[in-house]
Amino acid sequence: MILAEKIMNLRKRCGWSQEELAEKLGVSRQSVSKWESGMSIPDMEKIIKMSGVFGVSTDFLLKDEISEITPGVACVSYDEEEGKPISLEEANLYMDTAEGAAGPIANAVSLFIISPALLVFLAGMQDSGMIGISENMAAGIGVSVLLIIVAIGVAMIMPWSMKLSKFSYLDSEKVTLMYGVQGVVEQRRNSFEPFWMRNLTLGVGLCIAGAVPLMLTTITGKDFAMIAGVALLLITVSIGVNRIVRGGMVQGSFTRLLQMGDYSPENKEFNKSISHLSTIYWCSATALYLGISFYFNNWERSWIIWPVAGVLYGAICAVAAMVMKAAKK
Repeated sequence: MILAEKIMNLRKRCGWSQEELAEKLGVSRQSVSKWESGMSIPDMEKIIKMSGVFGVSTDFLLKDEISEITPGVACVSYDEEEGKPISLEEANLYMDTAEGAAGPIANAVSLFIISPALLVFLAGMQDSGMIGISENMAAGIGVSVLLIIVAIGVAMIMPWSMKLSKFSYLDSEKVTLMYGVQGVVEQRRNSFEPFWMRNLTLGVGLCIAGAVPLMLTTITGKDFAMIAGVALLLITVSIGVNRIVRGGMVQGSFTRLLQMGDYSPENKEFNKSISHLSTIYWCSATALYLGISFYFNNWERSWIIWPVAGVLYGAICAVAAMVMKAAKK
């Protein structure tokens, strides 16, 4: 049985019209009609969505040799109150994608952190007279290397960001895991937990320990030693952050699917409700920072606006959460 026949048979088995199926999949009726007539083939994203809507595996839809529908499989209606249904295939695809993206994205973040290291190091050597180049040349070389490293990091992130963007709904929409999915996700989460804890401990430890050489170099009182300490700090922190990001992305995939912590249905609803407030707040904070900095020409002190704005934002969010809870009662 070919894909076109399977789509039509499953639709009729569920008692849906082409318009109803199209609405559940977020496509036009003409698209469904073309799929059922064999004039076009749905892309993989729609195949995965169909497997969730019909309650069948993607193997059943894609493999012609599989023609028997599993007895007892029920059609799945996408009720916004219950949440978007997530099939086992879709959950595994997301977790595998997050695991594959963890390494490249973590390495890219490390590159971003160490990108100014050479610039800082050359500036210190030039200022100490240890190299026979001008200040402009040292800055030019350092900035050029910085831009190249950042470009490499962006190139590493972009392909994986596009792959992960297909699952962006997990950050904002309520989801419902289909039968058996939660157990698989929890099993993978439990297996990964020791690795995540080791990476988190190592990462935090390196970020803290990275400041030790810098503090020791201040004892010497030599500018170059302090510059070298800063460069070493960047390298150490980049390694620590790499371990945290590498483990955190995989751990985050389980958290999103299980809707825990920041990704609970309540938090998703709250984040949606304050999204406009957040945009207005941070745009206003940016405008205030630039206005004060330019007017008083006191850039070395105006940075204090950012930590103050961060603390106030947390307080505003807490008050908004209290008001929303009170309004629901």
